Amino acid sequence: MTMTITNTVHRGGRGLPLVLCHAFPVDHRMWNRCASSLIDRADRRGLVPFPVYAPDMPGAGDCPLPEAGQNGEVAPDGAYPQALDRMADAFVNMVAGLGHRKAIWVGLSMGGYLVEAIWRLHPEAVAGLALCDTTTRGDTPQSRANRLDVAQDCLETGSVDGVMHFARPQEGDSRIKTSPEFIETMTGWIRSQSPQGIAWRERMAAGRPDQTGLLPGIDVPLTMVSGELDPSSSPRTMRPLARAATSAPGGVRFVQVPECGHFSAVEHPEAVASALVDLVADVQASCGADETGAGHDE
Repeated sequence: MTMTITNTVHRGGRGLPLVLCHAFPVDHRMWNRCASSLIDRADRRGLVPFPVYAPDMPGAGDCPLPEAGQNGEVAPDGAYPQALDRMADAFVNMVAGLGHRKAIWVGLSMGGYLVEAIWRLHPEAVAGLALCDTTTRGDTPQSRANRLDVAQDCLETGSVDGVMHFARPQEGDSRIKTSPEFIETMTGWIRSQSPQGIAWRERMAAGRPDQTGLLPGIDVPLTMVSGELDPSSSPRTMRPLARAATSAPGGVRFVQVPECGHFSAVEHPEAVASALVDLVADVQASCGADETGAGHDE
């Protein structure tokens, strides 16, 4: 029995879908403005119409937590070493259940871990990839311990206070991230999450494997997006990942977003939308009519 995944449909249809996978500690709403912009840009560019989906990870938004046994093994420290793979299976099954053999998978931060796992486990379901403000590397021992401490704190206190720093200004942040509008939006999104859902995602991420070895084998169109002020996934950190993806047709499209931190799709939705439309165009140019949905009624 696979995990249940809830899905937000920004646009339906029978074409090759674009699937937007959200960051931690928020949910699919982080993609709202970006999704609207990319649909408009794609239509004005004359691309074959395509569905746009924004699913929630288990425990995020309205998506339920996995049932007992669906997480797989539990490590002695409380991490879930099999949960990422089981979530990847569930996302692929969800898209297949909507009638699609393949998709273009987009992941920002923790969403990047997910789409990397989808490529690792189900390359036949991948027509293109975008890795935004993320990494392929597993957690260091300290990072893993920090995640598990956050998870335990959420469960013990019944609050999400341990992750509210994502909504607070930090030294070196972009002007947008320090704006009252951004702070209010992020605060609302995080406050609406359940402590149990935050804890599940932290334990899942803590247990994930290092996925750096998959980069040389990615042989579908690949885009990477990095905010120049991102403290964890800056261009300095992500460009080596792009150089390692030696099989991507035409090379990796690398988009550095100026005056931008970690949540690029929220801080600069237009810039990320433009990058994703270019990716869709690359994929549509490389696929036949049956894959893109050309010739089908939408």
